[in-house]
Amino acid sequence: MTNHRIALIPGDGIGAEVLPPARRVLDRVGRRHGFTLTYTSYDDWSCERYLREGAMMPADGIERLRDKDAILLGAVGYPGVPDHVSLWGLLIPIRRGFRQYVNLRPIRVFDGVDSPVRGARPGEVDFVVVRENVEGEYSEIGGRFNRGRPDETAVQEAVFTRAGVTRVLDYAFGLAARRGGRLTSATKSNGIVHTMPFWDELVAERAAAFPRVAWDQEHIDALAAKFVLAPGRFDVVVASNLFGDILSDLAAAVAGSIGIAPAANLNPEREFPSMFEPVHGSAPDIAGRGIANPLGAIWSAAMMLDHLGHPAAAADITDAIAAVLAETDVRTRDLGGTATTAEFTDRLLALL
Repeated sequence: MTNHRIALIPGDGIGAEVLPPARRVLDRVGRRHGFTLTYTSYDDWSCERYLREGAMMPADGIERLRDKDAILLGAVGYPGVPDHVSLWGLLIPIRRGFRQYVNLRPIRVFDGVDSPVRGARPGEVDFVVVRENVEGEYSEIGGRFNRGRPDETAVQEAVFTRAGVTRVLDYAFGLAARRGGRLTSATKSNGIVHTMPFWDELVAERAAAFPRVAWDQEHIDALAAKFVLAPGRFDVVVASNLFGDILSDLAAAVAGSIGIAPAANLNPEREFPSMFEPVHGSAPDIAGRGIANPLGAIWSAAMMLDHLGHPAAAADITDAIAAVLAETDVRTRDLGGTATTAEFTDRLLALL
């Protein structure tokens, strides 16, 4: 029987409330499909730890994770700790330390979840945003100068490398070839004079290696509008770090609830562990009340199983998610119901 070593990082806020339901679901499908999961939990890697010790995780945190097969993260961020401190103290070091250069965000409109967008209908909106995850606009190059003076200056450099852009494009084109055969590239080469024309050139260059994939490119402002006006036209969308970050959150809102949206931070070569996380954040306003929607974490867990080589088990989970959302009697408050996290999880497990 195959065993996978999983690192659990609950993190902050509702992160500690949504990982236990995901673990219950993982164990259930593991028994059915003949594999086991061994968990190591890092419960104090959090903003609370930062306030107590000055660091989000121990100095050897990356080394502690290195021998794991995958990482399942709850949420990062809490009032009292600036977001750039919490993210750059935990989430981003893991992404970059383990070369998780693909951020994968599936977008799907489910039966039973009303989209705020009139034209976003179940069965018609089902696409994936592939975001470059370790360079681009989110580089560490830059600084602040003349702090507090009238001429104070902040400089932030975007970094696009041929190797970094090429590898994420190859992943996106390959994914499109396995899905619907269509790819859209997000750009802004009419306004950003160096990095975006370079991005566009590499898209055209890599497209030649995937002749069966139809592709186009859209300026980011027009693309954002089309996500709202015609979300059903997309299959795979590939974007730089900043553009992909914004587009994927917009797309989750179009799908009706950011509370159910998952994400994968992938090292496709599997040289290092990949990390899976719900998109919803730590939600401090509802933390500790037992009412958080666990589906973002559960869907992320399904993506983890698919990455680990268990697509049938992953499909069982996403089928159960679709079934529980199609019902009207058991829903968490973000979906218009009154169910607690535990009640919602119990119903999904029953459908499994």
